[in-house]
Amino acid sequence: MSALDDLNAGPADRAVQLLRSCNAAPRFAAEVVAGRPYPDVDALVARADEVARGLPWAEVELALAGHPRIGERPEGSSPEAAASRREQSAVGGADDATRAALAEGNRAYEERFDRVFLVRAAGRSAEELLAELRRRLSNDEAAERAEVTAQLAEITALRVRGLVS
Repeated sequence: MSALDDLNAGPADRAVQLLRSCNAAPRFAAEVVAGRPYPDVDALVARADEVARGLPWAEVELALAGHPRIGERPEGSSPEAAASRREQSAVGGADDATRAALAEGNRAYEERFDRVFLVRAAGRSAEELLAELRRRLSNDEAAERAEVTAQLAEITALRVRGLVS
């Protein structure tokens, strides 16, 4: 039996628990589980992306609570921490100047927006992440909320695909 079959046919509470490791917003997991069964991985990932992009801001904020700062190694053995370590692996090899600039940028972002900087780190270099952080510091609140939601959806889609692949 495939991981997708397990997600489709297993108990709803178990499916919710698995999906919460991809996006901690309670509405996310509930809505994705409500759409079962999914005919294939792409359909599941498309639904996860759609649900994540449609989350109200309060739910996005709940999901943000499980994300570490870019450049900081997530602690613990939770599925979320393990995923963040994998996704941010490029930052670990960054030079000291880039790591210091990321830390400074994180502080500036948190002062400006009062939340952690969220970006899809998978497949991006530390330098790309730093450039994105600097670019987004010029956003207004509405534009930044839209970008945070889009980045959360990208991260969620990657994690859901990894969960069932």
